[in-house]
Amino acid sequence: MNKDVVIIGAGPAGIFTALEMIRNGSHSQIAIVEKGQPIEKRRCPKSQTGYCVSCRPYCHITTGFSGAGAFSDGKLSLSCEVGGSFPDLVGRDKAQALIDYTDKIYLEFGADTHVEGVGNEKDVREIRKRAIQAGLKLVDCPIRHLGTERAQSLYASIQHYLEEHGVELIFGWECEDLIIENETCLGVSLRRGSETQEIRARHTVVATGRRGADWLERLCAEHNIAHQPGTVDIGVRVECRNEVMEEVNRVLYESKLIGYPKPFKNRVRTFCQNPGGFVSQENYDNDLAVVNGHSYKDKKSENTNVSILCSHNFSVPFNQPIAYAQKVGELTNMLGNGHILVQRFGDILDGKRTWEQELARSNVRPTLPDAVAGDITAAMPYRAMINIINFIQAMDIVVPGFAAPETLLYSPELKFYSNRVRMDENLHTSVEGLHCLGDSSGWTRGLMMASAMGVMMGRTLVENE
Repeated sequence: MNKDVVIIGAGPAGIFTALEMIRNGSHSQIAIVEKGQPIEKRRCPKSQTGYCVSCRPYCHITTGFSGAGAFSDGKLSLSCEVGGSFPDLVGRDKAQALIDYTDKIYLEFGADTHVEGVGNEKDVREIRKRAIQAGLKLVDCPIRHLGTERAQSLYASIQHYLEEHGVELIFGWECEDLIIENETCLGVSLRRGSETQEIRARHTVVATGRRGADWLERLCAEHNIAHQPGTVDIGVRVECRNEVMEEVNRVLYESKLIGYPKPFKNRVRTFCQNPGGFVSQENYDNDLAVVNGHSYKDKKSENTNVSILCSHNFSVPFNQPIAYAQKVGELTNMLGNGHILVQRFGDILDGKRTWEQELARSNVRPTLPDAVAGDITAAMPYRAMINIINFIQAMDIVVPGFAAPETLLYSPELKFYSNRVRMDENLHTSVEGLHCLGDSSGWTRGLMMASAMGVMMGRTLVENE
């Protein structure tokens, strides 16, 4: 098969590459390869079973058209201050202009016109003052909340738009390797069971998301694609009652706080806050179960959950941060017998595990019903655990009650976007004809920044036609 452009991965970066090419009048033949299913066939059976059944050959929450974004809470961060290092690559003004433009596309396809976190300057100042007292930095970021259920509808509309405009969507095929000869990428080799095929293309765009970060890291090493190990995030998802988070939820919707707690002073941050949300489980291809959070537009719980992530950097002599995080996750999964572990914050401070009967009589009831009560400190590295504990206690100054004994911590929460592919400001890698986008490239973190990077890629490809 021959194409002008082949895109690996139908997450937001890949989708918006094709979408922007079409909107700019491209005549290129475009194919998007996605190992998962079209969005209308993505179904998580947990809504019927009540527990994770470890779907094979992949988890429907994380794999398929629109990537993990379709089944997440669907928050679009509208500031270039949030979402990764893409602004360092292309410049802050350009990154913000791309975000503003991409936001308009989301609105065209049905995103909610309401923006969270704006118009409450007096209340924001009060929260910021408490953050400063706690030694934390509050990052202002307007949020457009799609909602889990409405995100799926929106991306379904984009999928149909691409199909109607001639983009070939190839589902159920996994990219095995890049075809590289004489430092030029000529396309990709694919596999579906025992079947194989090749797609030759002038331009190959790898946009495999966090799920594909370790795969891309391996290919970079095998094909001498210029890259460097970056940061990996290890942490927990914290859940408490809505009453505790009421002010922050109302004023900011998502509190983006950053700190460098003593004694190690690693970067620790909040991420993906879900007012009235639900803690969820995702499964990676290597059977690794990780925790995440969802927030629906219409269905609400009594709790708010938010991720607290501790950043780790490795260089010499160890330079495999993704493998490190996976080992932490595997050990936690082993303690939970394949399930997510949950523990009360007070029990962590008391040096004891949490028992099921203690959760049953707590004010905070877990929204992840099949999480296993236990001891996450038996698997979490000491450095990360101390950072998380001290950050939670600092958060208690900003949000009184956040560090209450009954606050729940779920583990493992891992973010695999550590491999940073070297690219120039036009998104060209060290290999001719190869481009790497989104979270797997190491330059973005989240829906909006990955989408904006895809928009820029689309424009660049049209200019090179």
